[in-house]
Amino acid sequence: MSVETMRELQAYGYFILLVAMVVLLYGYWFHLKKSEKAGRRDYEQYSKLALNDDLSDEILENVSTDNDNAKRSVEK
Repeated sequence: MSVETMRELQAYGYFILLVAMVVLLYGYWFHLKKSEKAGRRDYEQYSKLALNDDLSDEILENVSTDNDNAKRSVEK
């Protein structure tokens, strides 16, 4: 295999990888917008997480351990 052929295959591979990464990026962005619009998750509250990281700051989400334990006992 000549050097020219290898360089051409490398260029095609780079282009395919670039297109795949763009598709994945826009797919992830669409997923975030769809989740936020449906009300499943509010991602804007996470934007201030780095600023409000003190122990006395408000908790973003409460995790209920009672529901988790009940679900685990039902699954067994």
